[in-house]
Amino acid sequence: MKWQGGKKSDNVEDRRGMSSGGKIAVGGIGSVIIVVIGLFLGVDTNRLLQLLPQEQASVSTSDSPRQLSEGEQQLTDFSSVVLKNTEEVWDFVFQEQLNKSYTAPKLLLYDGNYQTGGCGMGQSAFGPFYCPGDQKIYIDLTFNEELEKRFGAKGEFALAYVIAHEVGHHIQHLLGVLEKTNAKRAHMSERAYNKISVQTELQADFYAGVWAHYVNKLKNSGVELTYQDILDGMQAAAAVGDDHIQEQTQGHSNPESFTHGSSAQRTYWFKKGYDTGDIKAGDTFNDRSLQ
Repeated sequence: MKWQGGKKSDNVEDRRGMSSGGKIAVGGIGSVIIVVIGLFLGVDTNRLLQLLPQEQASVSTSDSPRQLSEGEQQLTDFSSVVLKNTEEVWDFVFQEQLNKSYTAPKLLLYDGNYQTGGCGMGQSAFGPFYCPGDQKIYIDLTFNEELEKRFGAKGEFALAYVIAHEVGHHIQHLLGVLEKTNAKRAHMSERAYNKISVQTELQADFYAGVWAHYVNKLKNSGVELTYQDILDGMQAAAAVGDDHIQEQTQGHSNPESFTHGSSAQRTYWFKKGYDTGDIKAGDTFNDRSLQ
């Protein structure tokens, strides 16, 4: 993946080493595992936190970000360039396909924990997530190690896919999708809502694929993808499928409990977005295979 020297986004906030203070809810190692599985790539943080046993842990405060290592700075630069590229792609897609203006999200980098603007206290154990309350993507970049070591997603494009997926949730927010799906939650059983959650996550995967479709067509930010990058993206999508994660953590999978989709489904919808480049082709909510 070519990105060195590419344009960086102005929408990155570095809060590493900083905190907004207060208390966070912690439930021990078992709870952390539950959170990692359930919140990876975009699930509502408040929903799962309410299910965890509550203990109180103090949060330290600091007024300035800490010094970054060379590796951390490289990941920071990479994330900023990728975010800039998503801004350019979605500016184009919104104008050309929807005749609308695109408003970009912020990318907030933190470590440990950080108070979000509407989604509770963000914690590193959550993995990356999007908060519609403040239209920010929260990510602890140490998660990049988890992608490779724990989930088996290799290559630079795996992290780019994660960022693009979270941007996909932002697009859902801009188009009113998240508001509608959240409104359904109070009137559905957990099993029924799991299906809605899967459809929501797969659409974000689709949008990540749409972004990848246009990267080489719009080279303004200096990013270029290879065929291997697309394969890495499909591998990353498969690595975080519910069936793959459940089999890793509990030895078997339960489709009725899926909240993000199987490895095959996540790969399929990412590739469909990449193949079509058409934002309107990603209506996962009316796809018969997902009913």
